[in-house]
Amino acid sequence: MKKMKGLLAWICLAAALPTAAQKKKTDSTVAVITYGFVNNGKPAGGEGLRMVVDHNQVHIQPGDKAQKEQQYLDYNNQTTLQVLTLGNGDVYTLQKPFSEHPQPELLPDTATILGLPCKKAKLFVRSNTIEVWYTNALKIKGTPTLSYAPGLGLVLRIVRNGNSETIARKIEYRKVTPQELAWPANKGNVVNDAAYMRAVIDSRYTTLPVFEQEQISWGNNTPNPEGEQLNKTYHYAGGTIILKKVKLPEWKKGYNLFAELVQYSNGDAYDRTGSVFMVPVGTDTTFLDGLKKGAAVLPLYHARNGKTYQGMVKTPSFTPPLEVIRFFTPFGVRQFNNQVQIQGYHWADSVIYKQDITELSSALQGEVWLGVYIGNYDKGGHKVSLTFKYYPGYDEEEQGAGTNFVMPVFNTTNVMEMAGQEYATLFDKDSLTVTVDIPEGIKKLQLRYLTTGHGGWGGGDEFNPKQNEIFVDNQRVYHFIPWRTDCATYRYSNPASGNFGNGLSSSDLSRSNWCPGTLTTPVFINLPDVKPGKHTFKVAIPQGLPAGTSQSFWNVSGTLLGEK
Repeated sequence: MKKMKGLLAWICLAAALPTAAQKKKTDSTVAVITYGFVNNGKPAGGEGLRMVVDHNQVHIQPGDKAQKEQQYLDYNNQTTLQVLTLGNGDVYTLQKPFSEHPQPELLPDTATILGLPCKKAKLFVRSNTIEVWYTNALKIKGTPTLSYAPGLGLVLRIVRNGNSETIARKIEYRKVTPQELAWPANKGNVVNDAAYMRAVIDSRYTTLPVFEQEQISWGNNTPNPEGEQLNKTYHYAGGTIILKKVKLPEWKKGYNLFAELVQYSNGDAYDRTGSVFMVPVGTDTTFLDGLKKGAAVLPLYHARNGKTYQGMVKTPSFTPPLEVIRFFTPFGVRQFNNQVQIQGYHWADSVIYKQDITELSSALQGEVWLGVYIGNYDKGGHKVSLTFKYYPGYDEEEQGAGTNFVMPVFNTTNVMEMAGQEYATLFDKDSLTVTVDIPEGIKKLQLRYLTTGHGGWGGGDEFNPKQNEIFVDNQRVYHFIPWRTDCATYRYSNPASGNFGNGLSSSDLSRSNWCPGTLTTPVFINLPDVKPGKHTFKVAIPQGLPAGTSQSFWNVSGTLLGEK
């Protein structure tokens, strides 16, 4: 009986012990090579890259633990593997034979690294000179960079263009965890280079769609959803404005925020003013009130020319729209591509406007109203898609803008043009003047200023340079002439542009800070002497005189930025 109990105990113990195969899988002794990085002779900080070599299988592990991609070398099949696992569980794999990677040139040079004799090879990758030092003194092979000489031996040093270096710091034989040795169990979607690279790039940042293939046109009377619903598209000003309430991620210092707008003609052939904007709320009257009830409910600006302008400046009870992007549609891209064919001219399919708007991040978080305006008179109009893209920085404490004070001060772009909002013609006899109260604790104050001149005939301000002057408390703080001479660069986005007898196209002509098919970048005006308290800002432009029914006007917007 005692022997039986002992036998049973031995059987139970044996069952609990791992088999030889299990032990190898979970407690293997393999080669681990640790690499460091050197840039311009200076060792880089942080955790280095590691390469785990188990016979003919190699797992390359980056120092960045957040890396979604894993890389492998399979010496049994002479292939490299790159495996990308996305947050939603999708897996993409790129598998390539060693022979499809750049082939190295073997050189006679030798060196000793970690006490091992090494030979040298050289290869060229996209105009970069890569020097590789490898050894055949050990039975193991591997390279810390998949495409750099995977078949030669054990690569211990890589030098890129003579100034960027990856070098082995130590080689050890030790037990590793299953995670360190893990071979991909699921290859998921096996794709080609192009598809894999697209998946890798897209995985590195967050994309938030706002509008998708929305029509901006005149006179279609699209009914709006009831109330103020989240993620529903509203149409205003006869359809020339689309608006949506969206929930944006919390602002994180160190991230870079980009706005990307894709636009093409759905019937309109002309170059039009466009604006991506955010509607500030929380005041007695908001721009949203104007959209719903008409421009007449907005605060009025009384100019010396006898006209009144609706909702263009900040008051104690109103904040004008925060302009995110100013853009200009080209002449009929996509819609008119086949109607205007010129040998050797390959028209664009659409225009992509992409701009870094990181400085506005702290205002673009939580639930906000985002809109897009394109002034046009066409029932087909334009189609647009808008996305926000959030790119993490390399060092969240040091990278990215630190602005967390954002105050729209003025915006004369009449986005409610088709609902009766006046054109900004006030500069003919006046300057634009607005007084604001800057709160305590604001540092590094700046004015983000956007300006474009309009008046589309020979004598109009669109085609004549005009100086812009910015004053604070009657002291001039900035002046410049906004003028673009590069409009001809964008000819392939403008199929319906008129061609003149001298060989130029209308879209080629220089303009007051804009070109058809481009966006207008802001200037940032430092205001180191402006302290907390009340201050008066003034914009002065020598606007030209009207001619017949034609008139010049200036779309200017100003937003104060700072740190608090």
